[in-house]
Amino acid sequence: MRDVAERAGVAVVTVSRVVNGIGTVREETAERVNAAIAAIGYQRNEIARSLRPGQNSMTIGLLLGDLTNPFYASLAKAAVEVANEAGYAVLLSTADEDPEVERRAVGELIGRRVAGLIIVPDQGDHAFLNEINGHDHVPIVFVDRPATGAEADVVLVDNEEGGRKATQHLVDQGHDRIAILVAPSYYSTGRRLRGYRKALRRSGIEPDNDLVVTLRAGTTEEAEAATRTLLTSAHPPTAVFSTTGFLTEGVLRACRELKTSVAIVGFDDFKLADMLPTPVTVVTSDTEELGRHAANLLLDRINGDDAPSRRTVLPVQLIARGTGEIGHP
Repeated sequence: MRDVAERAGVAVVTVSRVVNGIGTVREETAERVNAAIAAIGYQRNEIARSLRPGQNSMTIGLLLGDLTNPFYASLAKAAVEVANEAGYAVLLSTADEDPEVERRAVGELIGRRVAGLIIVPDQGDHAFLNEINGHDHVPIVFVDRPATGAEADVVLVDNEEGGRKATQHLVDQGHDRIAILVAPSYYSTGRRLRGYRKALRRSGIEPDNDLVVTLRAGTTEEAEAATRTLLTSAHPPTAVFSTTGFLTEGVLRACRELKTSVAIVGFDDFKLADMLPTPVTVVTSDTEELGRHAANLLLDRINGDDAPSRRTVLPVQLIARGTGEIGHP
């Protein structure tokens, strides 16, 4: 408020009146104050208003993607457990891949004086964090994806290695026509696609662009339709690598409908994958460890750790259950 007052050439009490909508302020003065607020990026700190001087917030903000995705639900559960054990409450929000919603959500969380933020960033430029967070300096940890335009800790899974492992496993079963279904993501599934291409080339197989299917929304229904088209084409693939659990479900549905058997490896495990007539082979990571690691790293920052930003990459593993071990017909 002092910064706003100085920029607008008014007293702090005048800024307070404008922000809180109390008292009488001339229209011209109010416009100067609002212009200064917009230029500086000032936000009223809601929780700070209710705290005693020197009292710290014991709340962490958690901003995730689609909460219907079991991946994010598992990540959130683990992060909340770590925060609760340390005495912190958690404010949960979701942006669902919308940059404007994300920016607004971050501003609201910082305005509530969270002690730190864990963010699954969308694909936009995150330089706005330098403005929104410029005065508060709230520690931030990015999880699942890195962010552009903002420097902070990031915790990832090894997506490229996962894509390589899945594809190499299918090559080892004798397949050379391996299709890949790619969910729309600027980072995670893009790295899985990179691993797919790397494994093929290292095995002497030139990737066929006709077998690379990038979906618009990444739904189970889209994956089912795409698989149906692939498997009924003149030169169908003998194996499929699906880059998310939702896509794997679509592949399985299409195979059942067509009464055909192809080798399948999916990225991310899903409920009952090991209970199907032919259990599903998957590449998976410890999603809960991803959440725990991000939360512990954030707590370290809140408690004064000022070391340079860290990039942590957690390993993946391939679980061979049956679908990925179907050999070339």
